[in-house]
Amino acid sequence: MTSLDLGLIGNGSIGALIDADAAVVWCCFPRFDGDPVFCSLLNGGSAGAKTGAFTIELEGGVTGEQHYLHDTPILVTRLHDGKGGGVEITDFCPRYEKDGSLYCPKLLVRQVRPIGGNPNIVVRVEPADDYGCGKRQHALGAGHISYVGAQALRLTTEAPVEAIVSGAPFHVHQTITLIFGLDDPGANASDVTSVGATMLEQTGANWRDWTRSLQAPSEWRDAVIRAAIALKLNVYEPTGAIIASMTTSIPEAPNTGRTWDYRYCWPRDAYFTADALCRLGDTRTVEHYLGFLLGVAARTRDACLVPIYSVDGGAIPDERIAQCLPGYRGMGPVRVGNKASEQAQHDLYGEAVLTAESLFLSSRALPRGDESLLARLEAFGRHAARLSELPDAGLWELRGAERVHTFSSIMCWAACDRLAKYATTLKLADRVDHWRSRATKIHDVISRRSWNSKLNAFTATMDGDSLDASLLLMPRLGFLEATDARFAGTVAAIEKQLKHGDFVYRYAERDDFGFPENAFLVCTFWYIEALAAMGGSRREEARALFEKVLAARNRHGLLAEDLDPRTLEQWGNFPQTYCMAGIIDCAVALAK
Repeated sequence: MTSLDLGLIGNGSIGALIDADAAVVWCCFPRFDGDPVFCSLLNGGSAGAKTGAFTIELEGGVTGEQHYLHDTPILVTRLHDGKGGGVEITDFCPRYEKDGSLYCPKLLVRQVRPIGGNPNIVVRVEPADDYGCGKRQHALGAGHISYVGAQALRLTTEAPVEAIVSGAPFHVHQTITLIFGLDDPGANASDVTSVGATMLEQTGANWRDWTRSLQAPSEWRDAVIRAAIALKLNVYEPTGAIIASMTTSIPEAPNTGRTWDYRYCWPRDAYFTADALCRLGDTRTVEHYLGFLLGVAARTRDACLVPIYSVDGGAIPDERIAQCLPGYRGMGPVRVGNKASEQAQHDLYGEAVLTAESLFLSSRALPRGDESLLARLEAFGRHAARLSELPDAGLWELRGAERVHTFSSIMCWAACDRLAKYATTLKLADRVDHWRSRATKIHDVISRRSWNSKLNAFTATMDGDSLDASLLLMPRLGFLEATDARFAGTVAAIEKQLKHGDFVYRYAERDDFGFPENAFLVCTFWYIEALAAMGGSRREEARALFEKVLAARNRHGLLAEDLDPRTLEQWGNFPQTYCMAGIIDCAVALAK
């Protein structure tokens, strides 16, 4: 069993991680990048830590099993006492159409029903405040407990609230429901269990309707659908922002200090998420996210983008250390905010333009891209054309010296190339010529300055001699054909220097924290996709490796950011959208 053997639930407003014992180990309020009210995931592994916990324990419980309801993020945990007694716990966040719009309240719903014997349970609800530094004061009411803090929270239930506060066991003779979150009229009805049952039924129906609309490859259908659901849970429905991961500061490798806060929207990561869902036919996410992106650009004088946004489109907090949380297994620091927001990352203009690709080049898209949208995207293209040969921190966000990263330059080329194609669909000849000439110039510079004849490969930086796994994306982006000898040379060089066993590392050079110890999983997905595009026997290699990576998922089909290539243990923030998108991208590529 992997140590990140967690299930993800959510609804697009909040998200939570549930462990194998049905404990809520991570949940932020009032949104993805908010205060972690339940944060035992980062309490250092202390079993006695109560603050930041929401647990449901079966007295005498000895075994359990857990699964998702089919094609939903509704998680079911069964706990047994070994004597015929047990309970079933169903966890979800409501999500369904209500009054003509999508209803995604900031609520966590937990149903507990007896499945045998005469079970007694202990429910502990100890929401933390200020990143684990404070314990919220509570007040009892009729059928509810209120918790005081910067954001008032409430537990509504027909279970005995006095027992919950004291930690005393009580008998479960019929289904009980616990609804936790912001005060919501829908959660304050007198018959909480009836309300919870209705929410469960409608939430399940909503998710099944959505998954039925997806066009998933039949061979890996279940893996793809589970990945798609995980990605959808990282889309913040109020604004369309897409976060990189639900968590902060799960380290990339043990005791390395490589801990980052990923609960924000990177235009780069968001593009890969939106594109993966679009490949399955979900164009709504693309349109919603593109609206977010154009909105934040419109707030600046010249449509200038920054590397990271909060989920409401504002600036993220300055990076700081959460002093009261020791970290995952005690491996801190726990960071709030991300210093990479201050960096120059020139590739993001390419990803911004690419996000609109389906609106111009796909016959399925409604609405279609028009001249007005093209004009707004051209502002990104002007930045890309200007920045294509200037140094930046690159997509790996190196905190040391800036260099002219080949991937960033390729993304600048992609911005200009796609704008020419978009203009072609609109029959705007002058705009076609304008952007085609700029794309050609950038392509020529990259082909000359990033090609290393000694390595027979494209390099991580212009005029450099190191490798970068992101160059595996060149055929996907259209920069080179997969049959190009230069790409074959690049793949061979990456296999020689960056492939460790079955898995591919980002790079092999020393960075601010030393040498990378674990494989950054999305690079292996990019490698699989590249092999599939190369065809022939390489395609069979790709299929075999894809199956190996799928076998490394946790029991729920989820992946973290990094993987120990020796033990297959998952590390890094969880679940990681890059990796879940990689499952979809590779399945689609191999199904062609």
